[in-house]
Amino acid sequence: MSTQFLNVFLGEQYTRHLFLGTKTNMTKRKQLYEGKAKVIFEGPEAGTLVQYFKDDATAFNAQKKDVIKGKGVLNNYISEHIMTAVGDLGIPGHFIARLNDREQLIRKLEIIPIEVVVRNVAAGSICSRLGLDEGTTLNNTLVEFCLKDDSLGDPIIAPEHIFTFGWTTKDELEIIVEDTLRINDFLTGLFLGIGVRLIDFKLEFGRLYHDQDAADDNVIMLADEISPDNCRLWDAQTNEKMDKDRFRRDLGGLVEAYQEIANRLGIKIPDLDS
Repeated sequence: MSTQFLNVFLGEQYTRHLFLGTKTNMTKRKQLYEGKAKVIFEGPEAGTLVQYFKDDATAFNAQKKDVIKGKGVLNNYISEHIMTAVGDLGIPGHFIARLNDREQLIRKLEIIPIEVVVRNVAAGSICSRLGLDEGTTLNNTLVEFCLKDDSLGDPIIAPEHIFTFGWTTKDELEIIVEDTLRINDFLTGLFLGIGVRLIDFKLEFGRLYHDQDAADDNVIMLADEISPDNCRLWDAQTNEKMDKDRFRRDLGGLVEAYQEIANRLGIKIPDLDS
């Protein structure tokens, strides 16, 4: 997203302020929420938020924690690249612009409390849950739903749960699944083109209301991020893990793996040591 666009969207004076530096910006904004990997702040205009990418690494519902310098910067740049490309497909998303090395300007959505997990190859929790060998190619793409609740361990839920408890309507879930499968097709090709297998990934969605008083006047939008933090990515030749499993499994080299993904995607990353 260009600075010229931001000047129009926010005004030139505020745009200059946003690009002055992350630490200054953080101290002047009202924090709304802090998650495991990101912090959400009030945005400069109504209907916007600022999403800050932390260096915190967590696994197993935050039972394992560390701080890995540069991880947030890498995720910010990689997610910008992928979210922009997905938006170019015509799939609406909350991403507006990357503001600096660690922050993005995003649309304020009502987040749907569901994690959509897309599996192309057996890995992670599905292996222990169903007794599968890691690396087994699935007969077809599997879409699973989890309730977004760390205190409950993000339990797997069925569409019937979603409808019974009113988390989405049937029409909304149909849009979510359709967009998810389109994103999977696109990302599978994108990563295969740079020698990487897309094993699985997780998406989140939300509602953008055109009229806050009209519950049915909304658009389903892609939220959160798409990065090696929420995608399993294996080198196509060696099956070397290039994602957060390097942290989960104490393999080391997480920053180097994320940097390699960025390099293959043609993303220029600033010096992480500065």
